[in-house]
Amino acid sequence: MTTPEQTTGQPDSGPSGYAAARLRLLHEKARSGPPRRAAMARLTDDWLHALFTAAAREAGVQGAALVAVGGYGRAELSPRSDLDLLLLHDGSSDAAAIAALADRVWYPVWDLGLALDHSVRTTAEARKTAGQDLKVQLGLLDARHIVGDPAPTAALRTAVLADWRNQAPKRLPELDELCRERAERQGELQFLLEPDLKEARGGLRDATALRAVAASWLADAPREGLADARRALLDVRDALHLTTGRATDRLALQEQDGVAADLGIADADELLRQVYEAARTVSYASDVTWREVNRVLRSRAARPRLRALLGGSRPAPERTPLAEGVVEQDGEAVLARTARVDRDAALPLRAAAAAAQSGLPISPYVVRRLAAARPLPVPWPAAAREEFVTLLGAGEPTVAVWEAFEAEGLITRLIPEWERVRCRPQRNAVHTWTVDRHLVETAVEASALTRRVSRPDLLLVAALLHDIGKGLPGDHSTAGEPLARSVALRIGFDRADAEVVATLVRHHLLLVETATRRDLDDPATVSSVAEKVDSLSTLELLHALTEADALATGPAAWSTWRGSLVTDLVGRVAAALAGKAPAAPRPVVTSAEQERLAVEALRTGGPVLSLHAQPEPPQEDDEPEPVGVELLIALPDRPGVLPAAAGVLALHRLTVRAADLRTVELPTALGEVSDVLLLSWRVAAAYGSLPQATRLRADLVRALDGSLDIRSRLAEREAAYPRRRGTQAPPPRVAVVPGSSELATVIEVRAQDAPGLLHRIGWALEEAAVRVRSAHVSTLGANVVDTVYVTRPDGAPLTSGEATTVAKMVEEALRG
Repeated sequence: MTTPEQTTGQPDSGPSGYAAARLRLLHEKARSGPPRRAAMARLTDDWLHALFTAAAREAGVQGAALVAVGGYGRAELSPRSDLDLLLLHDGSSDAAAIAALADRVWYPVWDLGLALDHSVRTTAEARKTAGQDLKVQLGLLDARHIVGDPAPTAALRTAVLADWRNQAPKRLPELDELCRERAERQGELQFLLEPDLKEARGGLRDATALRAVAASWLADAPREGLADARRALLDVRDALHLTTGRATDRLALQEQDGVAADLGIADADELLRQVYEAARTVSYASDVTWREVNRVLRSRAARPRLRALLGGSRPAPERTPLAEGVVEQDGEAVLARTARVDRDAALPLRAAAAAAQSGLPISPYVVRRLAAARPLPVPWPAAAREEFVTLLGAGEPTVAVWEAFEAEGLITRLIPEWERVRCRPQRNAVHTWTVDRHLVETAVEASALTRRVSRPDLLLVAALLHDIGKGLPGDHSTAGEPLARSVALRIGFDRADAEVVATLVRHHLLLVETATRRDLDDPATVSSVAEKVDSLSTLELLHALTEADALATGPAAWSTWRGSLVTDLVGRVAAALAGKAPAAPRPVVTSAEQERLAVEALRTGGPVLSLHAQPEPPQEDDEPEPVGVELLIALPDRPGVLPAAAGVLALHRLTVRAADLRTVELPTALGEVSDVLLLSWRVAAAYGSLPQATRLRADLVRALDGSLDIRSRLAEREAAYPRRRGTQAPPPRVAVVPGSSELATVIEVRAQDAPGLLHRIGWALEEAAVRVRSAHVSTLGANVVDTVYVTRPDGAPLTSGEATTVAKMVEEALRG
């Protein structure tokens, strides 16, 4: 059988011959990656060579050439890549002949359905266009002669490279700005769940930009690993094209398993991890390169003035001491001339801490030297541990220094456990970062909270290690506890401090999960937290870690409302640890607004509503901005309130981000005590404006008296908008949580968020003939955790069998 190599020697000049050879090449499993891309380029070259030769002869054109530019010029043809072609001519042939030649080349390409980016220009026209359009100039830097007269191609390449180098002081800042604007639009490839392999920061566009910088001779990118990173991204794009059959650069979630299988990678997570590693290499190279470009341009601009001031002599670079063996030079942290990498094991940490504390980038050449430092003894000396803590406490500058150390493998030398979380994706839209970057960002957030705790060093280390168990089987908090203890001991903490760090890692989700999913007025809630935390000093550390973790997760993970719940819980636990009496077992009103509504509901006998925006507290001189809308509902206790209220919100297309339902006791005018239901909702309009409170109240009254059939209305809406293919959510899980309360039975619902979800839960509980004592809704991204405290109608907790039955009824209602 004829192989692709054989076809590239004398290809069939007809479209069918080229198409057949191309198809065979794409399905040849033994050859992929760079060899296949190069073979694809050769095959295409040979086909176009035959097309152009015949067309030029028929058109009678001399002095013309067919030139590949852009990705095709680099011989990087993916299965669905565009063909970027330039028909270059010397102007000696008439326009009609050149047009006829172009048609005879372009139309066969179009007939095959191949995407074609084409132009027809003289050398002078090409140079002029490149001078006006940066993207055209970048494409011409990779110009490669295919067929025809080689003289115009050679002249163009020489001229374009000369223009690029001469114009570098102007063009490179333009290219830098272009890359920044693209990054703003597309995000960072190394953190995206559905990244654009080409356009996102750290993708193929940035890798090409680094080639352009190198061609300017003004600066060069770090070469270590860059070629491998570029090749890895191209390989993934090839597999993506073959899997989807489309010219796409976006690695969508539904395509990742197929792409991983095509590349022989274990699963989609490992695929993303390899993509992230490649993107991180490109991003780091970009950071270093553009910093060097800007340094060189600043130096060039300042040189004439300095020479004039110094009478023509060349000034020696200034070196400002930062720490022992570390100095600042040219806006970077570098090593002093007396520094001994081979003898000073703590030098890498001291240099990192000094750079971060000074807000300076650390020179990549210095980091490479530091990689040769001898290992630290175990346990680390106190001085090394202090430098490590100083690095973690430096705030935002820590990130750049950490990334520089990551690029040279220094982090995993210091903390071998880091390898498991490095570049590990988090398949949850709530998370902004990969696991490793999230840990660093948590330390950054924690650095702003160190004044609140008595042991900031333990807070910072726990922040860095709190998710170190991710990637191991089971609950990551449980798996991370022994790892954190081991790391803490290795870096020089004593056993007591290491136990505190381990406890913080084990329970880093305890406060936020308890505050948002449990009834804080139930004494068992406070007791369970106090037993786990054990001391006031650990509680204050856990409080700060909780906030830092949430802030570093993403905007959906923290809010004023969540913060107030956690603070409330911490206050109650602190009182319990101090031996103070627990709070009253029955809930009470907690604000003047709630009390006003409750009294009005008791007076009127019907629902009373309040709807208003809740602003975040202002930051420095900024004005507060509303981040959600608080809806308060009060009405005398009666059956069916939860499903009715939740259903009305769903009908009005209000998304419930958080909710709390409590029964409070109020004295009546006759001196008796009556129960009033207080529902506090944090809601947002799915689209459009918010409904008026009067409309919500009117519909709630109708829902309660049965004149508004919410279930039918919601069913009609769901039928009108069927779920799209590929968006099937995991099934809901409903479980009884034993031992969480002595006053009620706790049932926890975990499910994909959906309109009317809370309404269906409420109806299932109504049909089970249980009383809802309190309910707590926590929404994070597409997932919700709803916790309900239920009792028998007489107020007693359910038996084990009754609780299991109720949980099954709720789960069946959600599955149905």
